[in-house]
Amino acid sequence: MGVDLGLPHFDAQLEELGLLAQTAGLTPVARITCKRKAPDAALFIGKGKADEIKALAAETGATEILFDQALSPAQQRNLERHMEFPVNDRTLLILEIFAQRAHSHEGKLQVELARLQYVSTRLVRRWSHLERQTGGAGVRGGPGEKQIELDRRMIGDAIKRTRERLEKVKKQRHTQRRQRERRGSFNISLVGYTNAGKSTLFNALVKARAYTADQLFATLDTTTRQLYLAPAEGSTELGRSVSLSDTVGFIRDLPHGLIDAFQATLQEAADADLLLHVVDAANPNHPEQIAEVQRVLHEIGAGNVPQVLLFNKTDALAPEQRPRRPSDLFELEGIPVPRLFVSGRTADGLPALRRQLGTMLQPERNTSA
Repeated sequence: MGVDLGLPHFDAQLEELGLLAQTAGLTPVARITCKRKAPDAALFIGKGKADEIKALAAETGATEILFDQALSPAQQRNLERHMEFPVNDRTLLILEIFAQRAHSHEGKLQVELARLQYVSTRLVRRWSHLERQTGGAGVRGGPGEKQIELDRRMIGDAIKRTRERLEKVKKQRHTQRRQRERRGSFNISLVGYTNAGKSTLFNALVKARAYTADQLFATLDTTTRQLYLAPAEGSTELGRSVSLSDTVGFIRDLPHGLIDAFQATLQEAADADLLLHVVDAANPNHPEQIAEVQRVLHEIGAGNVPQVLLFNKTDALAPEQRPRRPSDLFELEGIPVPRLFVSGRTADGLPALRRQLGTMLQPERNTSA
């Protein structure tokens, strides 16, 4: 279910929501959209549209209803009562995918923190079967209120413990970065919209075996390997190894709780010396995806890190859409940055990328000499 509120990037076909659902193991059976000037305070979509969705869900045999927008706890509760179906929003769907895909200790802690923060705002619907009871003077509430307060306290304690454990991981990462800095390591991070092909490029560049799949959020855990850059042809200098990190992909409306929770992982991008911003050149919505990645980079403090744009998946373009030149300059937020056209699947353009990186490292070598 998608609601057009007149905001940019409305997904009229609900394609991305459908991909998210499939990634989470669900099968979309129907899609419906509507236009509103503003969300309905109680039901988000209004009673008439809620009745229409309820009938469609019964007709198609749906087991739950997904919204492309974030719902408030009250709206989610009211919709479930009105339509008599489980109702979830985009935020919970992304959280579910992250919970399925996180494998490292750090990743699991990050997802758990985001999930606890999300659930803590929705306790009211967990205990709707326990009515709040009013009594005489000095009586604050009945069993429902006691259960909610108990659950809030338990979740609050769990959030505190998880944050403390994440803080330890963050300190460990900081120590590792300090060690890399002392060794004079040059750090490069792959960033980009989810499913842009970062992990495929990563594997092609460093001969790694990071998991790849044509789906959203195929990998969540940061992986770092050494990338060897040969000296330029005719140069008397030696080659050099740099650290290359594959990071979690971004997506439109990425829940702020996840951005906060994944701060330790995203810090790899903020602390990098260079960002390789991977773009799915075959996706017609890639301009909006570039803008979304830029927004998140600024949010995590990586907005000023130098970038190289990699327009990936050129092998998926129609012949008439393929670039005439292997590289050019692309204006990113008013600043021209190098752009290379590559394919992680066929390795086309990767030798040129290695040469570009070697050239960009040349001033740093001269400075350190």
